[in-house]
Amino acid sequence: MFEQANAKIVASRDWHPPNHVSFTTQGGPWLPHCIQNSEGAKFSPNLKLPAKTVIVSKATDPYKEAYSVFDGIELVKRFKDEGVSRIFIGGFAADYCVLNSVIDARKMGFETYVLMDATKGINVKAGDVDRAFETMTHNGAKLVSLSDFPEPEPLVGEESPIDVSVDKPLEKLDEKKKARMRAKGAHDRIRRERA
Repeated sequence: MFEQANAKIVASRDWHPPNHVSFTTQGGPWLPHCIQNSEGAKFSPNLKLPAKTVIVSKATDPYKEAYSVFDGIELVKRFKDEGVSRIFIGGFAADYCVLNSVIDARKMGFETYVLMDATKGINVKAGDVDRAFETMTHNGAKLVSLSDFPEPEPLVGEESPIDVSVDKPLEKLDEKKKARMRAKGAHDRIRRERA
């Protein structure tokens, strides 16, 4: 869906050095994971990333934890330079990396959507995941699912995508596009407009 919309797609990954501060072997809370160049740091083979995906590695400094994709890298500047104003975030773990990325995105002024059917939490303490989603929405993010963005409906009859006989045809096309891209999640239900 995002590739068809010609959207920029970014995939982030933990890319820890073997002595990362977050590991239990270094006094941190987590077992060693996502160690640079290891099998555990690879993206799942079930994740089909388009060829133009930008890969961002985070938590590469052995002495610094980095849950947010915006922590310690130039991603914000890149987004601002490219005119990005709206982002969609999904991933693992909802209660750590996704939560922190969403909060940072909102602080930086991005319109932020959390892809619920592409996000999973770990719930170290019971209720962590629910609290994370509450915090995201409290900070202005919208929770959405793929079903909130239906495929464009096929045009029938004499209608065409560009009908020069209609007043302001490009504005009508733009209205249809906006209607398809609006979120209709549990926290932001909007009826679809019909032309």
